[in-house]
Amino acid sequence: MDLRTRTSLFCGALALAIAVSILLRGRRRSADLFFAAFAADIGLWYIAQWLYHFVQADVWVRFTAILAVLLPQLAINLFEVIVPRLERRSQLVRVAGVLMVPMLVLVLSPLHRHGLVRGAVMLYVFGLFAAGLYSLALRGERSRSRATQRRVRFLVFTGALAAAFTLADFLWFIGAPLPPVGAVLSIVFLFVLAESMIRERLVDLYDILGQLVVSTALAFCLAGIFYVFVVLVGGFNTMYLNAILASIVILVLFEPLRDKVEQYIHRAFFLERVDLERAVQNARRQLVHVLQVSEMMQVVMTELEASRRATGAVLYLREPLGSDFELGLSFGPPALPRVDGVTARALVERLDRQASLVLEELAQALADRRPDTPPAELERDEQILAAAEALGAFRDGVICAIRGEKRNLVGLLVVVDDRVRDAFSHDDVALLESLSIQVGVVIENSRQYRRLQERDRLAALGQMAAGLAHEVKNPLGAIKGAAQLLAEPVDGKRLDPHAEEFIGIILEEVDRLDRVVGSVLSYARPAKGNPGTVEVNAVVRRTLQVLSTEREGETQVTLELGAALPQVRADAEQLRQVLMNLVRNAQEAGARHVWVTTLLQGDAAPDQGTKRGVEISVRDDGPGIEPTALESLFVPFFTTKDRGTGLGLAVSQRIIEDLGGRIDVVSPPGAGATFSITLPAATSPGEPAATRSASKGPEPLPPQPEPA
Repeated sequence: MDLRTRTSLFCGALALAIAVSILLRGRRRSADLFFAAFAADIGLWYIAQWLYHFVQADVWVRFTAILAVLLPQLAINLFEVIVPRLERRSQLVRVAGVLMVPMLVLVLSPLHRHGLVRGAVMLYVFGLFAAGLYSLALRGERSRSRATQRRVRFLVFTGALAAAFTLADFLWFIGAPLPPVGAVLSIVFLFVLAESMIRERLVDLYDILGQLVVSTALAFCLAGIFYVFVVLVGGFNTMYLNAILASIVILVLFEPLRDKVEQYIHRAFFLERVDLERAVQNARRQLVHVLQVSEMMQVVMTELEASRRATGAVLYLREPLGSDFELGLSFGPPALPRVDGVTARALVERLDRQASLVLEELAQALADRRPDTPPAELERDEQILAAAEALGAFRDGVICAIRGEKRNLVGLLVVVDDRVRDAFSHDDVALLESLSIQVGVVIENSRQYRRLQERDRLAALGQMAAGLAHEVKNPLGAIKGAAQLLAEPVDGKRLDPHAEEFIGIILEEVDRLDRVVGSVLSYARPAKGNPGTVEVNAVVRRTLQVLSTEREGETQVTLELGAALPQVRADAEQLRQVLMNLVRNAQEAGARHVWVTTLLQGDAAPDQGTKRGVEISVRDDGPGIEPTALESLFVPFFTTKDRGTGLGLAVSQRIIEDLGGRIDVVSPPGAGATFSITLPAATSPGEPAATRSASKGPEPLPPQPEPA
């Protein structure tokens, strides 16, 4: 047999093997069946050619012609199901079906060997095949999926190349001694199609080319090694030993050869993935030296935007004591400032169990579910997609979970590309997951660094406070005592009015300095108090009753107490001190009305997994706080008052944080200020679950005086 005959047998066997491999995978969709029929047609066509050259029987000529007529019919139908049309059935399928009938009549007639008949069959086969590839290319370009576009382009290119060389193969009829390259390229085309049919999601160019080149290289390696060991080295007597040696050599070379080929292909052809890899590597390299969360977010957003692989990304950080996620930093479409943890609960629960979630892929999987899919599974996925609506413009992106030191969810990294569908492959998602792990490390390191800074700062402040107590309070006591002696009448005579005024100023300033020193001592070495389980509503009500008896005035205070609040672990006196400080600050800022509200934080049911707590809100209608002052509001000695110490809010924050809570402030320009205190619910065994004292509505208290 000559080279062409042996190649026909070899390619026919491979095509049939590819067809059988698709059918043996168990899942038989219409696309799988069309592909198996197409591959079997090509395989039988090459085997019929081999039989004709081998036995020279006319029946194989007719059989080859019939298979050739069926080939474009199967190819066009296969191309239609690879990228389905949105409209009704293609006109090309109808035209091909009409043309098939006269072609079958011609090849079954006695004129089947005539040159005009053969030319008509060739024109029919290659014309319809080219039309099918052209239609496939148009549908691929109209697709918004990057993966579909890549896949279709490569399929069209490979198919056109195989068709062109197969057409050139027929030149051997007129005596042109061309090698049978078309047959080999036809098998390559089938291999590419098979890889596309096997994949669950649309395969991208990297996977196809990588497997194709690796398989081709290993095939040549296999042939070369067997040729050397079996043909050149030994004869029939040593064939089995040589085959074993050849197999061992192949096993040794397989892994390094595959890795090298994939590495070179990756660098040479896949620039988009290289861009994303480079961006992630740059971000991770910089994050190693970052301790500030704000700097971390800037690095991540800058690198992702520079990669040009995403049209938008957003970082959400979870509240320490709550279930909501606050906006950190973003680029691209507008990001919501807050993601409600209750609304996005199904999404958060899924991310608690897995590293990432591709929402677009989940929606597609939900649309393709079989009728026998369990209803509970469908309901869970639908709940996740509904919860993703809380992300706004990022609801179709890739969500990566950011985890803390204890594997708890501390944030979300969401990346989208709204230019195309299927924008991120599984390898891309793996890269984003590695970046989210690094982000979680930075968040934990930042928290630990802040704790160390706070400890060092408080240690230094404690030493300073001890010095103040000794070096300042004692002289102040002497000054005050001397001033009081000077203020006493001598021989029954009152002091000069100017002298009385100056002595009054001295006593007033001494008292103020004494309060400053006392505040520094309170901040540096706060009293531990006597923490226990307290009812927040009772503490708030008692605090405002004390404030109402201090002075009469025009400031109105309204209570709005939540019902069925859990108890918190705190010292009632310290909590009362914080509330007094906040209400007095509102009064001194010129507020006419102050609202004090208590409400439940987190889920009411303890088995929901969300941390429960109580929020105390102090809101006023004063002029508000300047945006430039908000960042430094809790910094010691920072004050916006003319005669303030700048330690009231710092001490309050220290007290609340020591209780395991947090204090936040929101102040829209010119719309007053709202201070929110969040305290975790008490968890000690045997403690009551909730208080039973709660008002049924707002409780107006007596007006408070304006500061003099």
